[in-house]
Amino acid sequence: MALKERFRKFLPVVVDVETAGFNAQTDALLEIACIPILLDEHGVFYPGDALNAHIEPFEGANLEPSALAFTGIDPKNPMRKAIAEDEKMGLRRIFKGLKEVRRDEDCRQCVLIGHNAHFDLAFLNAAVLRTNSKNHNPFHQFSVFDTVTLAALAFGQTVLARACKAAGLDFDGNNAHSALYDTQKTAELFCHILNNYPMLPNALHVAPVQDTLIEDPSKNSDNN
Repeated sequence: MALKERFRKFLPVVVDVETAGFNAQTDALLEIACIPILLDEHGVFYPGDALNAHIEPFEGANLEPSALAFTGIDPKNPMRKAIAEDEKMGLRRIFKGLKEVRRDEDCRQCVLIGHNAHFDLAFLNAAVLRTNSKNHNPFHQFSVFDTVTLAALAFGQTVLARACKAAGLDFDGNNAHSALYDTQKTAELFCHILNNYPMLPNALHVAPVQDTLIEDPSKNSDNN
């Protein structure tokens, strides 16, 4: 099975963002990382190459002190400022890279995978609007795959670190809350679940249209 057939021509892409708060409209996007999920010739899912960016807060953005303390990100740190990108430039660079992967896999659109995916999608969509990048955005506007749900189904766990440990994956809490690290771990978890939990017997089966519940009166001798 080709990747495009597995997800109805969607390219699954793991996304994680680090932000300066919980409000996607007012709080700064500080980091974003994306990893496409690919399928090898043996039918094994694996994480592709990462695309990531440190983002300069947009003009007028709110920087919530408690959020910065939680992530450990200092937007004013000179070393960070030296590598941080303008929000529009960073997003469009990542989008361009994802579109190349999408074309290679003959998929029509990317679908966001995340741990609490709608949080990441909300900040992504808000940044797309701010930077007038709608025509560059490869992601579906509202569909997501959420590893919180998948991990709860597979392991009875909803916290990323605990789900990874239940799956036998390494997780270093010292590196958590880095967009790139969390994306790598989420991608590994997503692939582990896909590779170890088979699809149901009727998956991808489309039954032919048949009027099996309606008899043709002409073929019923009792009606003659």
